[in-house]
Amino acid sequence: MASTSGGGRGDDGRPPQMQPVRSLSRRMTRAGTMMIEPNEDESIIDSELVPSSLAAIAPILRVANDIEEDNPRVAYLCRFHAFEKAHKMDPTSSGRGVRQFKTYLLHKLQEEEPTSDPNEIQTYYQNFYVDNIKNGEGRKTPEEMAKLYQMATVLYDVLKTVIHPARIDEKTHMYAKEVERKKDHYEPYNILPVDVGGAKAEIMKLPEIKAAIRAVCNVQNLPQPRVHSASTNPNEVEREKARTFNDILEWLALVFGFQRGNVANQREHLILLLANVDVRKRDLENYEEVKPSTVNKLLEKYFKNYKSWCNYLRIESFLRFPPGCNEQQLSLLYIGLYLLIWGEASNVRFMPECLCYIFHNMANEVHGILFSNAYPVTGDTYEAGAPDDEAFLRNVITPIYQVLRKEVKRNKMGKASHSKWRNYDDLNEYFWDKRCFRLDWPMKSEADFFIHSDEISQRPNERHDQVSHGKRKPKTNFVEARTFWNLYRTFDRMWMFLVLSLQIMIIVAWSQSGSILNIFSEDVFKNVLTIFITSAFLNFLQATLDVILSFGAWKSLKFTQILRYITKFLMAAMWAIILPITYSKSVQNPAGLIKFFDNWIGNWLHQSSYNYAIALYVLPNILAAVFFLLPPLRRIMERSNMRIVTFIMWWAQPKLYVGRGMHEEMFALFKYTFFWVMLLLSKLAFSYYVEILPLVKPTKLIWDMDGISYQWHEFFPNATHNVGVIISIWGPIVLVYFMDTQIWYAIFSTLFGGISGAFSHLGEIRTLGMLRSRFRFIPSAFCSKLTPLPPGYPKRKHLEETVDERDIARFSEMWNKFVHTMRDEDLISDEERNLLLVPSSSKDVTVLQWPPFLLASKIPIALDMAKDFKGKEDTDLFKKIKSEYYMHYAVVEAYESVRDVIYGLLEDEPDKRIIREICYEIDVSIQQHKFLSKFRMTGMPLLSDKLAKFLDILLNGNEGDETYKSQIINVLQDIIEIITQDIMVDGHEILKRVHFQSGDINTGKKEQRFEKINLHNQDTSWREKVDNLFLSDTFLLVTFKESAINIPQNLEARRRMTFFANSLFMNMPDAPRVRDMLSFSVLTPYYEEAVLYSEDELNEENEDGISILFYLQRIYPEKTDQLREWVSFRGQTLSRTVRGMMYYRMALEIQCFQEYTGEIATDDGYLSSASNEEFMNRARALADLKFTYVVSCQIYGNQKKSSKGSDRNRYNNILQLMLKYPSLRVAYIDEREEIINDKSQKVFYSVLLKGGNKLDEEIYRIKLPGKPTEIGEGKPENQNHAIVFTRGEALQTIDMNQDNYFEESFKMRNVLQEFDEGRRGKRNPTILGLREHIFTGSVSSLAWFMSNQETSFVTIGQRVLANPLRVRFHYGHPDIFDRIFHITRGGISKASKIINLSEDIFAGYNSTLRGGYITHHEYIQAGKGPKVANGNGEQTLSRDVYRLGRRFDFFRMLSFYFTTVGFYFSSMITVITVYVFLYGRLYLVLSGLEKEILQSATVHQSKALEQALAAQTVFQLGFLMVLPMVMEIGLEKGFRTALGDFIIMQLQLASVFFTFQLGTKAHYFGRTILHGGSKYRATGRGFVVFHAKFAENYRLYSRSHFVKGLELVILLVVYQVYGHSYRSSSLYLYITFSMWFLVSSWLFAPFIFNPSGFEWQKTVDDWTNWKRWMGNRGGIGIVVEKSWESWWESEQEHLKHTSLRGRVLEILLALRFLLYQYGIVYHLNVAHGDTRFLVYGLSWGVLLAVLLVLKMVSMGRRKFGTDFQVMFRILKALLFLGFLSVMTVLFVVCGLTISDLCASFLAFLPTGWAILLIGQTLRGVLKGIGIWDSIKELGRAYEYIMGLI
Repeated sequence: MASTSGGGRGDDGRPPQMQPVRSLSRRMTRAGTMMIEPNEDESIIDSELVPSSLAAIAPILRVANDIEEDNPRVAYLCRFHAFEKAHKMDPTSSGRGVRQFKTYLLHKLQEEEPTSDPNEIQTYYQNFYVDNIKNGEGRKTPEEMAKLYQMATVLYDVLKTVIHPARIDEKTHMYAKEVERKKDHYEPYNILPVDVGGAKAEIMKLPEIKAAIRAVCNVQNLPQPRVHSASTNPNEVEREKARTFNDILEWLALVFGFQRGNVANQREHLILLLANVDVRKRDLENYEEVKPSTVNKLLEKYFKNYKSWCNYLRIESFLRFPPGCNEQQLSLLYIGLYLLIWGEASNVRFMPECLCYIFHNMANEVHGILFSNAYPVTGDTYEAGAPDDEAFLRNVITPIYQVLRKEVKRNKMGKASHSKWRNYDDLNEYFWDKRCFRLDWPMKSEADFFIHSDEISQRPNERHDQVSHGKRKPKTNFVEARTFWNLYRTFDRMWMFLVLSLQIMIIVAWSQSGSILNIFSEDVFKNVLTIFITSAFLNFLQATLDVILSFGAWKSLKFTQILRYITKFLMAAMWAIILPITYSKSVQNPAGLIKFFDNWIGNWLHQSSYNYAIALYVLPNILAAVFFLLPPLRRIMERSNMRIVTFIMWWAQPKLYVGRGMHEEMFALFKYTFFWVMLLLSKLAFSYYVEILPLVKPTKLIWDMDGISYQWHEFFPNATHNVGVIISIWGPIVLVYFMDTQIWYAIFSTLFGGISGAFSHLGEIRTLGMLRSRFRFIPSAFCSKLTPLPPGYPKRKHLEETVDERDIARFSEMWNKFVHTMRDEDLISDEERNLLLVPSSSKDVTVLQWPPFLLASKIPIALDMAKDFKGKEDTDLFKKIKSEYYMHYAVVEAYESVRDVIYGLLEDEPDKRIIREICYEIDVSIQQHKFLSKFRMTGMPLLSDKLAKFLDILLNGNEGDETYKSQIINVLQDIIEIITQDIMVDGHEILKRVHFQSGDINTGKKEQRFEKINLHNQDTSWREKVDNLFLSDTFLLVTFKESAINIPQNLEARRRMTFFANSLFMNMPDAPRVRDMLSFSVLTPYYEEAVLYSEDELNEENEDGISILFYLQRIYPEKTDQLREWVSFRGQTLSRTVRGMMYYRMALEIQCFQEYTGEIATDDGYLSSASNEEFMNRARALADLKFTYVVSCQIYGNQKKSSKGSDRNRYNNILQLMLKYPSLRVAYIDEREEIINDKSQKVFYSVLLKGGNKLDEEIYRIKLPGKPTEIGEGKPENQNHAIVFTRGEALQTIDMNQDNYFEESFKMRNVLQEFDEGRRGKRNPTILGLREHIFTGSVSSLAWFMSNQETSFVTIGQRVLANPLRVRFHYGHPDIFDRIFHITRGGISKASKIINLSEDIFAGYNSTLRGGYITHHEYIQAGKGPKVANGNGEQTLSRDVYRLGRRFDFFRMLSFYFTTVGFYFSSMITVITVYVFLYGRLYLVLSGLEKEILQSATVHQSKALEQALAAQTVFQLGFLMVLPMVMEIGLEKGFRTALGDFIIMQLQLASVFFTFQLGTKAHYFGRTILHGGSKYRATGRGFVVFHAKFAENYRLYSRSHFVKGLELVILLVVYQVYGHSYRSSSLYLYITFSMWFLVSSWLFAPFIFNPSGFEWQKTVDDWTNWKRWMGNRGGIGIVVEKSWESWWESEQEHLKHTSLRGRVLEILLALRFLLYQYGIVYHLNVAHGDTRFLVYGLSWGVLLAVLLVLKMVSMGRRKFGTDFQVMFRILKALLFLGFLSVMTVLFVVCGLTISDLCASFLAFLPTGWAILLIGQTLRGVLKGIGIWDSIKELGRAYEYIMGLI
């Protein structure tokens, strides 16, 4: 049944469509009247508010709304029938929202007038059928007929309930039967109206579509599926009911039980795919059948992964083609079967090998049905035919979904360790082993895969949806463990290289001369050979980590894999023993540990045995190097499934299905190897000469120093060589050594990226001046690159100097549309639009007509040149004019246009003859080179002024004004007089001659010439010429000589124009014809972001009276026509995104037009499309064939039913988008309440909608096994449910913060050609990376900083990643996926909870691991708003990162590390370096070692230590990280602009922002790896026009920045206070300047960049708000914004669920704060220089006493503060007096000073913080012993202190 409301779909028994879903907030649904806005039509709304359990009445109410105006009484009957049906469906109104809706409907019925004649509906029904259905057949569109049939069906249902069956006449019955028979042929459709009646759609006339339909509908020789009847009637036992089918997908559905919506969806999918692939480069004549090669190509693409899976498991593929079979039909059956499985798989789509397993077994069944009809083992016949259309979902998908669901419950909403539950990858990798066939087919519920789910126990009083407990299955192949050791385990080769290089450099630097050449000396070289011992220990560490971290997956591993882990561990242990032993024999005069080994082994080893051991040890590495140099050989061996090869490769890598053969070709290998060799040489040289060598000399001096006295209690006073000092000095340097490779990467990527961009022609056209100078080449470049050549045209090899008119014609259509879109987007004004448009070609103008902005000022300049010309030769003047390219065109065009306008106005023939004579004289004089002798140039300026006045009157004058005509005549006579009297030498002769020829010799008559003009002549060509002239030359004739130089004014319009023009000269594939291009889809996931701003949102003012509208009018001072759209298109809204994506369709239609006109082009231009409706229909059909846009609005159904105004607005705005863009499709997850087994259950559907007449219209509905978004992360699940509705061979992923441009859409078919086979040899890209433009840079200074930073990454950064490094992935950008490749390999993202939080990049990881190839292209761009990256810490733990790090070759692994997790780890190392440096200084200054060393004569004389202390400050600045930004701006805007931008950014404190950002990355990256807790933090996509309160900033940045900043302040203060006596202040500032800058940034950046951050009243209000927040108590339901306690509890959430290892590390890190107290107490005056440990013990006594007193006061306040106030006051007085007494004694007797009090504060404050941190970590223990409240109060006290500071 067709339906605009989503009514029933025939007799399939499924619930109606467009069903509302209940609110996610679980609040009661309010009555419908409460949901209806006053400005909305209630009669339309009520059908959309139907509760979920009453879905069946929605189509009835829609029909009532549709016929309300035509016949309100019949509409009343429909509503009454809906009310009765609702009451029968839920008589007790128990369903959610049912009672309110029934009440609302009843009130509505009471307000309406009931009909007194029930037979009226019968008459209405008959008239409706005749007028609309019978007479509409073949004339109305399929959409209209679908709605009419749906209405007729509903009306008949109502009629049957109102009228007694006996009173229904025969005519009505006949009409109803006809409707019943035909209604299935008028169901709503998506793109192809297959089997739909009505007027034939244009797309169905395409020959490729017809051929594809014939192929899919070929059901010859397919057996009739039958199902045994379940009836117990003896007459019907063994009776089989046959069901019909019309195509191969319907046959498969009958066999396996696929859903009707799935079948319809995949039928269209397959037809469109066949048509698009088959039509490519094919002659349309005699187009009857699909080519066999087309089907074979699709079969190969769809089943490449399946065949690889079969080969990997060494099983037979069931893609079998018996001799004599119809191979094309069977191939389509296999493809259709896979598509149907995939289309209904829901979350299982993320498990590609699971789908392979399902297909493998079902393909075997298909083969059996068609060719054997018997199982090969048992001989039983196949039961061909499923009992219903949900059999596949129920029996195959739902059991697997339930396993996923129960596993994800173990995740505990992201709080459980990854090792405690199995994610998507674990369950999918179960199918990487032959053991998966234990599942059998049909799958057994007792199989190992499912068994643990049945054993799950449920605890008492536990809800059914709570966390599952019970038997836990092991992880598969990999365990995601929370530890930083993952970085070493994954990238061990890099760490080994850095460690061994450091060892070599230290050994060489320690030699006498320190020269690098000393490495060749015998002694030094012997020492260098110890690197192999270090290597052995590092290998042993790696093998140990492999065993420990993978242990949780051992139960799922094969014995050979476990044996490999154990053998590697034993081998590594063996080498860690053998190499030290053999080395000990090669050392003369051994000492220490070497002497021990020497004595132990005796003399049984020869001295050279170490060399032999080294040779054996490095042999595998030599083999690896050989394989590295021969990547094709390594690729073949890794991908081979031969047992002998597998055995050989067993040691090199574990056998895995993915990550095999990821080796590049030789040239690519050379490029990134060269990059890294140069980088590493530079890095190592710099490290050696700047970091290591300068430290060796002071280190030697300190090493030899003795007799040092300590100023504290030293536990190891007799330790030699001052090891602590050396560690303090070398620690920061070593960390810098490991970190600075990231800086060197920034430098080299900047250089290589800049060079690559220059060779790619980026920035060649970057200004308007450059654009004007090269504009004449743009039409030919456009036609060469962006339009296919018409048949018979030779391919252009280079741009031609001459411009072809046909090129101009093709270019002008696109360019003018481009200009119009910029005007529609309000980027340019009407005046600028007119100047930018290319004029339409005119036969009356002999030169090409260029856009007026190119010709601006050319006429005045030419006139001045002529007036001031001193020469006598015409040739010189004309040569001078022609020297400026566009001036010649401007002069000729102006002259000919003005001539034709004047001539067209004249009525008298003599007047016309005068004009002809003047023009003839001009033409002849020019030909005879006598122009200067016959014309005076001095009169030209006056003539120019008169012509300007003449044209202005013509265009702007009022024709109704009586003086209008006389004004024109007067100015025209002045013009003729100036020409004949002032300019022409013999002008009077022309007048005389004309007068004589006309027979009029009366001189009085002469004055009356040019008085007759005809303004109303039917020939309006003069007015068209005036219009064109005004658009092109009027401005050139007036005095504004420079008016168009800065056109357009808008910087964004300039950028788009220059980039588009520049891109035409870049390397890109040639554009194919539209029919030959790849088809593609765009998919946008949407949740609940803004769609279109409402007027209330725009005008809502903040506390300062500033609204969004006011704010935007200051940023974008353009004219606003439509307010809401204007604002929404400047924000990150869905409407902006949809508008941008729909440019693709607009571009395709124009391209179709150009191709059509190109086929019938003439020399004068092309035909107009305005009068060619038939062709426009053809263009729309081709656009439908090639392009699909789906927006996945996950909660659209909830928004539709919501009582919240914001949700209702979003629903209405999305609906308006569907109505505005008919080709837009919206997918959503529908949640219904259905009665199943007498119980109300939630049922979920994937639904596809399109815009109908006034409402949405359902196209497809596919039932899901459960709620998809509860399994994984929200966004990938949202994409996954909607991806089945996409079409084509390519898929572009567009986020909600992205935009598109019309001019860039024109290049889409070019970029899709990058997928073309053979373009890049045998390897085709699987993801095409596209360039982005960050469009939010003008919003604020912060937005500008972020925009520049993001721009450098999405341009120069990704350019280098793709080439030469070959490690570009997918980053949530507008990348284009090879759709077939990815839907057969897990989709376009990964969705496991928490671990795949950054879901986008995992699509790139997955693509690379599965043999994909990712490129980057910068000749096309899309707009984007920046977003904050999340989940980088989780990436570090993932199996994808581990496998890429292990499987890449060494240099590609380096690229991968430093461009992904390494970047964040390096940021953390940068921060840790500051800590290590300052704590090292703290140790030196408090222990007294720094004073002793600096005052030592030897060290003081060398000054070497001071240099060493200051050396590392250079690296902490990190300014080199902005190099890519400067390079890219310089490349595209000019280096002067780049320098200016850089200076302005520094003046606007960009360095403060980036330093603050560094702290954010370091904090969350480290905490995520240690404790987890990573989650999506929505940053918002609106406009920030409010002041963030201090309490909010404190909540956001307290732990990540403020606490750390204050810690660094204390460190710096202590370092200065206790070292100022012997250290110069200049040295202190030089050493610590960068650290003070970091501290200032961390503490003050949130306030510096906060609007009104330093306004006094705001400060007062913030303080009041913060105090209120601090004082509020927490509790259940109290949000963190309202109470400090709630926030404090939430900040410790990660500690509640962390592992024991995480708790221990937290405690160890907290112990650092105890160093302050330990060091400072020995420096107190009251200590009198005593360094005994007793002093430190007494300090703890003082601290505990203070804490005890505070505890007593706190307890007293709670227990006695109310009932015993006097006693409490006496207690406080006694405590105060006791305190005064103690302090008096300490001051008088013990020598305590004020400075001691200040120092004690510095000492005890960190100690208290340490106690607090340890207490938070041991929360459970402290709660048990009852002191948790004290910890909380201690925390509150510290928060008050930090807030005050």
